[in-house]
Amino acid sequence: MVINYVGLKEISGSLIVLDGVKGASYEEVVDIKLGSGNYRKGRVAQVDGDRIVVQVFEGTQSISLDDTKVKLQGHPMEISLSPEILGRVFNGSGEPIDNLGRVFPQKKMNINGTPINPISRIYPQNYINTGISSIDVLSTLIRGQKLPIFSSSGMKHNELAVQIAKQAKLADDEDNSNLAIVFAAMGVKNDVADYFKRKFDESGVSERVVMYLNLLNDPVIERILTPRCALATAEYLAFELDMHVLVIMTDMTSYAEALREFSSSKGEIPGRKGYPGYLYSDFASLYERAGMVKGKTGSVTQIPILTM
Repeated sequence: MVINYVGLKEISGSLIVLDGVKGASYEEVVDIKLGSGNYRKGRVAQVDGDRIVVQVFEGTQSISLDDTKVKLQGHPMEISLSPEILGRVFNGSGEPIDNLGRVFPQKKMNINGTPINPISRIYPQNYINTGISSIDVLSTLIRGQKLPIFSSSGMKHNELAVQIAKQAKLADDEDNSNLAIVFAAMGVKNDVADYFKRKFDESGVSERVVMYLNLLNDPVIERILTPRCALATAEYLAFELDMHVLVIMTDMTSYAEALREFSSSKGEIPGRKGYPGYLYSDFASLYERAGMVKGKTGSVTQIPILTM
């Protein structure tokens, strides 16, 4: 039985609070119907008895305490996936923004993924050639592992990310058509997003790239979803379609700042520099999704970029 909850207890930033909710679960997707008839999406961010706190992806502007209706969907946030996603551009929450229409899914996957059993992991030994000597010689990018790039404001980490995506290839004796790039950009300006799209189009690699772009003026909550959507896509391509996938995520500092803002709005006790105490375990939930699995020929390799 589907229950619509009418009215809200509280609105705080991008969060809404409801009382008297039964059977809600953490990360559950929520439909929010405004008094005007418009719909917004959210997810359950906190459960405390029969009180829940919901993240609203599009923000809480124009939401009323009295006539807003909330419906719980009974499942976590999922993303629509099919082989057609290669060459497509999406926003941070997985909605197409390239004017090519919606994705007709062959499969829907939970963006939070499932942990890889350590026993089922394969020891990584093959590599991805980036064409950048300082990486290939000194810090070789091994398939199924993660290789962070540390940068700072003003340095050309965006150019480096594009160069890696353009030049990445498998070993000489392997089929490079089996290599895909999942590119996730968080909190970037419009001109930087246009730069990424233009460079991929000019170099001719766009047909093997799936892009997730979260712009600076997009909701902060969407920034938290962006790397999870990207990694769910990578896991689908790797473990369902047996491809070797390189995930480039820039900039993880923007993700951390979004997490700090979200934590602050929930009233959580801040840690060092205002970041929540679970920041590092949250990072681990993303980084540990790289790997290779027994019985699967595909792999997920990560290059997270952080500005210091």
